[in-house]
Amino acid sequence: MHCLIGYFCSMSLFEEKSPKRTPLSDLGEFGLIDHLTQNFKTKQSSTLKGIGDDAAVLAAGKGRVQVVSSDMLVEGVHFDLSYAPLKHLGYKAMSVNLSDICAMNVVPKQVLVSMAVSNRFPVEALEELYEGIYAACARYEIDLVGGDTTSSTSGLVLSVTAIGEADEKDIVYRDTAKEGDLLVVTGDLGGAYMGLQILEREKAVYQENPNMQPDLQGNEYVLERQLKPEPRVDIVTLLKELDVHPTSMIDVSDGLSSESLHLASKSDLGVRIYEDKLPMDPTVLSLCDEFQLDPTVPVLNGGEDYELLFTVNPSDFEKIKGNPNFSIVGHMTPDKGDYYLIAKDGKAHPLNAQGWNALLQKKEEKKSTS
Repeated sequence: MHCLIGYFCSMSLFEEKSPKRTPLSDLGEFGLIDHLTQNFKTKQSSTLKGIGDDAAVLAAGKGRVQVVSSDMLVEGVHFDLSYAPLKHLGYKAMSVNLSDICAMNVVPKQVLVSMAVSNRFPVEALEELYEGIYAACARYEIDLVGGDTTSSTSGLVLSVTAIGEADEKDIVYRDTAKEGDLLVVTGDLGGAYMGLQILEREKAVYQENPNMQPDLQGNEYVLERQLKPEPRVDIVTLLKELDVHPTSMIDVSDGLSSESLHLASKSDLGVRIYEDKLPMDPTVLSLCDEFQLDPTVPVLNGGEDYELLFTVNPSDFEKIKGNPNFSIVGHMTPDKGDYYLIAKDGKAHPLNAQGWNALLQKKEEKKSTS
């Protein structure tokens, strides 16, 4: 055995490297991905888009493509089972992944679900989890076509791979925005973040006094935004009906500021976002007042809303103006690296990405466990 170990250790693959240790938090999620994959080059002609977007794009023949995305949810990092019902968690795991396919301007069709689970979960608990997965599949007409199951020593881990198919000409990437394009977001923002604040508050109250019942009345909207988000599959169809083809697109998983910077930086552009154009539900405004928060903070940096953020040519303005599904929140500028929030008083403030980053050990904005 010692000889075998000595043989392997003598190979160049196992040569001792520099003792330098770089914390993962120094790079962040996207920086780490870029760092680890920088030497990978695509070799297959069928790989039309690899790493670097919401999903990979693979040629399927005759002008058709398959779009594939994978995401993972880890207990203690992405969700807290003390307030996340298993059925809701199953549904949310689906939504998170289906949203990535929608962000390519594609309707998702199939999923594979893999799971690592510890022995503290009985069969009945996993049945409840899969009820949520089934509910999402039924609602969005998705086929569950495979996956894997194994044991875990540290809790529950869910990994979902989503697949969609479309004409290649319909695909929208992150890096194709143009100078002067309008920046458009669907729905309203900040709800998921405020739902999280409610859940964290009530959890803290319960831990202090287990006899206290959670006070959730009147907050159903933001709680659902956090625990049971909906992917905007409808927007893909709506844009086609309106004859609007976005010039770039991403989903709002990490916060509006972070996603806007992704679109701008990938397209070598700057961006301006206008505070008075940010879409907020009245419930969010009320809760921000209760929690003594500036409403702009959860809208820009909260994350997990799973709305779609995209750019369109100004010529499409007439097609989308007044549509309740869309809010024009800014525009793309020619100055790369020039990212600004224009406040209600007209002053320009640097726009920073302060949304959710699972690799940060210390977060500027409190994010969750769900």
